[in-house]
Amino acid sequence: MKKVFRILLIVLLAGLFIGTFVFLWNKTRPVKTVYAIVTPIRDTISQYVVATGQVEPRDEVLIKPQISGIISTLHKEAGDMVRQGDVIATVKVIPEMSTLSSAESAVRQAEINLEQVEREHVRTEKLYRRNVITLDEFEKSETELRTAEENLQSARDNLEIVRDGIISRNAEISNTQIRSTIDGMILDVPVKVGNSVIQSNNFNEGTTIANVADMNDLIFRGKVDETDVGKLHVDMPVTLNIGAVQDSELNARLEYISPKATTDNNVIMFEVKAAIDADDDLFVRSGYSANASIMIENRENVLAVPEGVLEFEGDKTYVHVLTSPEGAEEQTFERREVVTGLSDGMNMEIREGLSETDRVRGAAIPHTEQ
Repeated sequence: MKKVFRILLIVLLAGLFIGTFVFLWNKTRPVKTVYAIVTPIRDTISQYVVATGQVEPRDEVLIKPQISGIISTLHKEAGDMVRQGDVIATVKVIPEMSTLSSAESAVRQAEINLEQVEREHVRTEKLYRRNVITLDEFEKSETELRTAEENLQSARDNLEIVRDGIISRNAEISNTQIRSTIDGMILDVPVKVGNSVIQSNNFNEGTTIANVADMNDLIFRGKVDETDVGKLHVDMPVTLNIGAVQDSELNARLEYISPKATTDNNVIMFEVKAAIDADDDLFVRSGYSANASIMIENRENVLAVPEGVLEFEGDKTYVHVLTSPEGAEEQTFERREVVTGLSDGMNMEIREGLSETDRVRGAAIPHTEQ
């Protein structure tokens, strides 16, 4: 029994020794690296400057009242189309008591003055018919009468404006009817029925009743980095990608490049604007965020390789060209200097140093011999 146990122990130790030897031998074997092979191709390389920003109407008009009061009626809401002159809201005037009292007093004074002038005119007319006074004196009396009548009418109109905000004989042009000043779409109505509003004048901007804009005349407003702004010029074609509208692009044309920089998070940026070509099949809302791609250079049918195969050393660029036959057990490469051109961020143009028949070393693929 002891002899059998001794034999098993020897076999076990031998197996452990052989296993350890095989493991260590495999660990010390050299690792062979196999590289992917890349073939230069003919391609179109385009370089873009990207600006981030948003889409907005070229002109957005703030509709403000010319009289203070309270919103009594809203005739339109956001999203409605309006024509110039359409009534958006109606304002009810709440007069100040002192101003109302002064207007009523002015009417009474004008009535008293008219009564006096009428009596004097009656006496003047009688004297004129008796040839006691001249025609000039009679005509002067008539003028005074008409002036007194006009003053009374003016005082009554002023009273109506103070009390009602409207002159009954000119109701169609009343300031209480808040009208659109342009054709377009109402983007926002920031007031509600019952809100107090203040008139727009030289001392106060006034309360905004509605925002109206022509949605057929849109622009892109964005910013580009200072390193890219020198590559741009007016009239460059622009392609817009709107995040909220998937799988759609809008064409535009660069029309403005700011001559003055702004600082955004310690980065110097320049504002740009691009006029958007109208697309009747696509409704674009004001404020959509968008990315503008501005093509600054384009080269067609050039020899190109992925940027990942290039090595940069100082102001020189190198590639590793395969010199061994394809399928050979060992890959050998020649380090060769090349002259590069335009890059689109993924592929690089090769102007000199490579041909379409060359094979270039790509990414490494670790491989261990069995």
